Formats: sequence, C-alpha cells, structure tokens
Amino acid sequence: MSQPFSTLHVTSDRGVVRVIIDNPPVNVLSLAMMTDLMTLLATLREDRTAKVVVFESADPEFFIAHVDMTLVDDEDAADPTAGAPAGLNVFQALGEALRTQPQVTIVKLTGTARGGGAEFVAAADMTFAAIGRAGLGQMEVLAGIVPGGGGTQYLLDRAGRNRALEIVLGADLFDAQTAERYGWVNRALPAEEIDAFVDRLARDIADLPDGTIAAVKSALPPQDLAAGMLREHEAWASQFARPAAAKLLRGALAAGAQTRDGERRLEHLLRSVAR
Repeated sequence: MSQPFSTLHVTSDRGVVRVIIDNPPVNVLSLAMMTDLMTLLATLREDRTAKVVVFESADPEFFIAHVDMTLVDDEDAADPTAGAPAGLNVFQALGEALRTQPQVTIVKLTGTARGGGAEFVAAADMTFAAIGRAGLGQMEVLAGIVPGGGGTQYLLDRAGRNRALEIVLGADLFDAQTAERYGWVNRALPAEEIDAFVDRLARDIADLPDGTIAAVKSALPPQDLAAGMLREHEAWASQFARPAAAKLLRGALAAGAQTRDGERRLEHLLRSVAR
C-alpha cells in the first residue's frame, strides 16, 4: 500500500493484506499507532481487492503491550471521546472499526497482548495463539480502572459473564490454551505450526468466489454492543477521574512499565505499585 505508516508495515498479495505491528520497544498502543490502525482500516474498507487482513508483530515477544500509559499526562488525550463516533471513546472506536471491517480479520498471536492489545485481539474476527508464547490479559483493574476499549463487552460476548469477571477482576495473564478453552481465541496452536496454519487459512478464504465473504459476514453480523459500550465508557471514565488511577499509572511507569523487562512481569509490577 502507498500509505506511509510509522508503526505498521503493510503488504498485499492476491487479496491477503499482511500488517506487521512495529512500535518499539514493546508495541504500546500509542496515539500514533491508533492513528495508523484507524487510517489503515478506513483505507481497506474501500479496497475491493482486499479480502483478508492478517495482523502480527515484528516483535515475537509482544503483540500490542497495552495502551500507552504516558497518555495519563498527555493534554491531547484529555478527552477520549474527542474525534470518536457518537457513543464511543477513541479506544472503543478502534475496536469497533476492526470488529465491523468488511474483510476477514485474523490475529496471529505469538507474544503477549494486554489491556488495549487484548481488546484489539478480541475485536478481530479470528485469533490463533502460539502455545508457550502467546499471552492475554486485561490488567486495568490493577491501575484502578476498568477496560475502556471494548474489552468488557468483547469478553462478555466471547467468554460469558462468569469468565469475563474472572479475566477482568483476576487480572492474570492467560496462556494460549486457557484462552482457547474460554473462547477468547479460536485455537491454540504449536508455535512451529502457527505460521503455516494462518497462511493457509488466509489464502483459502481470499480465494473464495467473489461475494462469498460479504455474504457470510452478512449472515453472521457482529452483535450490537452500543449500550454496553456506553456503560463501559462511563465505568472507565468514573474510575480514570479518580486521583488514584493517575498515581498508579505514573507509579507503574516509574517502576519499569513499558520497558521490556517490566512488561515481562507487568502484573507483578502493577500489584507491587498498588500495595
């Protein structure tokens, strides 16, 4: 594609678009990445030659770490609803753009995805996770907030209320096999097999007769989550407005969040800051 991106590498081959996420050091979901992803999705929405979009990471250890914690002190991010469609904040808008994309969207998860990264994974049509390497977590409660990018609603839809409560309130990192059992991902696959599996599936779907993908997606539309998204945003905003949330996020950054070492033990780091 001709569109330049600062955090994405995009290639296309016979209807399969491959998007490699690359935002060192740990692929935080920064404003720049959100802008790149929204621009890409909007561009692809008008591209009739694109049939399947596969998302993966340039970093084998981290898919999307989480939303950039430094946004807590960014004046430009003070109003998360600015520029977002009615009824959504900017984080939810990204997930909903992905969830309603006309192409089939696939995440190849070979590293960790937490917070906004896990929400992105759950918004995609399909996710395949590498055993022993992939990890998923919604750790927002450890910073005194709740998932605010669609995570509560996507988990409710995929895993059910009881497991969604466990995931959000327990704030643990889930391995690929547990995520598969919970319905969070489609399949957990051996790490050495995931590339070939996703490549074959993407190619098989892209090669379907014209109109087939659109017909199937029309017959299997995403649920209307508008009311739930509003509830989620109100819950997130009410907690984010408390001084404790900003204090915890700043404390996490000071303790090493968004560094490679800190992200490898993020749940422990956040719990230590909260004590």
